[in-house]
Amino acid sequence: MSILSTTIAAAITAVAPPNDAPAIDHALYAMRIVESNNNPDAVGDGGKAIGMYQIHKNYWLDGLRFTPSIGGEYEDCFDPEYAEKIVRSNLGGYCTKRRLGREPTVFDFLRMHNGGPKAHKATGKKRKNLDVYSAKCVKVYPFLKTMFDPYKEVLK
Repeated sequence: MSILSTTIAAAITAVAPPNDAPAIDHALYAMRIVESNNNPDAVGDGGKAIGMYQIHKNYWLDGLRFTPSIGGEYEDCFDPEYAEKIVRSNLGGYCTKRRLGREPTVFDFLRMHNGGPKAHKATGKKRKNLDVYSAKCVKVYPFLKTMFDPYKEVLK
């Protein structure tokens, strides 16, 4: 990505969603900041995670499994619009009322993005790590404090 396109992508995605937007929109906004500071060229986890959402290859494959029409290659996750489609597909497939037993909250989306499909059942150290991740999201996006958190300790 060129410097200009990186700058434009960061500027477009740096705008917080309206307060009444769906929970997933608020989660995506916070994730972009925490994962990469809105940098679509970011590479992390020793080269295993790419793009502004820091997408791993298995996460990408799950996104394609839920929505095959997205198509593309793993490296397309550097493109902000493509990456968002993958994240929405992944979370839309895993973070569901059927799996959770209730409507997903912004904190469910955050936890599943960071901790995988079973994050809502995490205990012990994994649960603590997910609490830390969610707290980072709240810190960069304080509006999340106004939203229902079924995991409560995030907002302590």
